[in-house]
Amino acid sequence: MTARPLVFATRNAGKLGELRNLLPELRVLSIDDAEAHLGRAIPEVDEDRDTFAGNAAKKAREVSLATGLPALADDSGLEVDALGGAPGVYSARFAGQGGTAANNAKLVAELAGIPAARRTARFRAVLALADATGPLGDEIILADGSCEGAILDGPRGTGGFGYDPLFLLPSGRTMAELPEDEKNAVSHRGLAMRAIKPKLLAYLLTLNGGG
Repeated sequence: MTARPLVFATRNAGKLGELRNLLPELRVLSIDDAEAHLGRAIPEVDEDRDTFAGNAAKKAREVSLATGLPALADDSGLEVDALGGAPGVYSARFAGQGGTAANNAKLVAELAGIPAARRTARFRAVLALADATGPLGDEIILADGSCEGAILDGPRGTGGFGYDPLFLLPSGRTMAELPEDEKNAVSHRGLAMRAIKPKLLAYLLTLNGGG
């Protein structure tokens, strides 16, 4: 559809796969792909904003500036009601630099003794499209999605990534127990991607002289 590739500002293979499945008509590069395409490193973005939208917009703009290409970025995380909305924007580093296993262990520990009725939570995602050197200029296109559920006291399932094995959906399965196509249909990121898809396709089509 377009000669200009879209850079998805992530090195996470799971996130990249979700976007490529949703947008098979586009050439989507990860950060690693973009570095190989350009022959140089792309600086890491410090996600220091206090909202998902702020982090996504900053990441998209900086990656677009660094690559000269349209860039899509997401910020997403888990909001647990019993923890006052934590870990929120700190979801990826909830337990410091310990990674997924440490994050999940900390979450289980912090909810120890809290009854099921009070373990409600949601995954939230915000997607941002920037094309800092193109027609968008300083404008950012945003879309969001959320998925309601509850936190278990132990993991179930082997799919997904992050907090997926602890996140129980109303259907009675965890996010990690869903086949990929079912996960994409209900997940926060899948909902955000479908919300931004028409805006993204329309913009890239315009770039290619089709609109």
